[in-house]
Amino acid sequence: MTPEQYVQDKAAASGSSFYYAFLFLPKPRRAAITAFYAFCREIDDVVDEVTDPGVAATKLAWWRTEVAQSYAGQPHHPVMQALMPHAATYGIEERQLHEVIEGCQMDLDQTRYLDFLALRRYCHLVAGVVGEGAARIFGQSDPRTTEYAHKLGLALQLTNIIRDVGEDALRGRIYLPVSELQQFDVKAHEILNRVHSERFVTLMKFQAARAHTAYDEALALLPPADRRMQKPGLMMASIYRTLLREIERDDFQVLHQRVSLTPVRKLWLAWRVQALGKL
Repeated sequence: MTPEQYVQDKAAASGSSFYYAFLFLPKPRRAAITAFYAFCREIDDVVDEVTDPGVAATKLAWWRTEVAQSYAGQPHHPVMQALMPHAATYGIEERQLHEVIEGCQMDLDQTRYLDFLALRRYCHLVAGVVGEGAARIFGQSDPRTTEYAHKLGLALQLTNIIRDVGEDALRGRIYLPVSELQQFDVKAHEILNRVHSERFVTLMKFQAARAHTAYDEALALLPPADRRMQKPGLMMASIYRTLLREIERDDFQVLHQRVSLTPVRKLWLAWRVQALGKL
């Protein structure tokens, strides 16, 4: 298997909505974003699939070394072998990859976030930095597009957090800020035991409103000159915001199930942005 086949399989196997946005890109950009996304999946999988925190920490340390060696001209892992030919062309920085690793390291070091400011730092590392790299790959001409990419990354990650409350609880993690649990009188043990209540719904409505605000702010920040090239990000906004609305319509039944869109619907939403420019 070539490095290119490896990252393609990694991206496709994830079942992520990101994959549908990549389909409409020209081949060189599609190859670059597929490799970049596969790197992010590899790092994320270390945290989600390795049950021993010590082993996971060792793996992340290995990845830090691998990133440094790759930028020194000696990539070993197929993901880095696929990614490095595109790094200079699309401005994929070593710093960005290390920040993604740092964000996943936070998952090993803490399972709670005191307030939204702390959670926002986590979102910046695992999603905002990814958005920044992706925006460059898609095609960025205006520096202001970076701010849009960070804000969209925040919106997408907040949607992920809302969708995955139940799954995260099974891992002992709560990404909803402690201060907001207290504000809405939702106890941590209720989340961990996946107890659905009116108080929980009120808390989640608050989270959803914040995510919608982030989507609105992101779209307002995108410079018109870059709108056409940034369509893959707009596809993601359309898919994820549709998912968020589905969760809202389902009264936030996220503690015992994972709400998702069908592949056909994701593809249709992506095509709608590509062909009609409609979110």
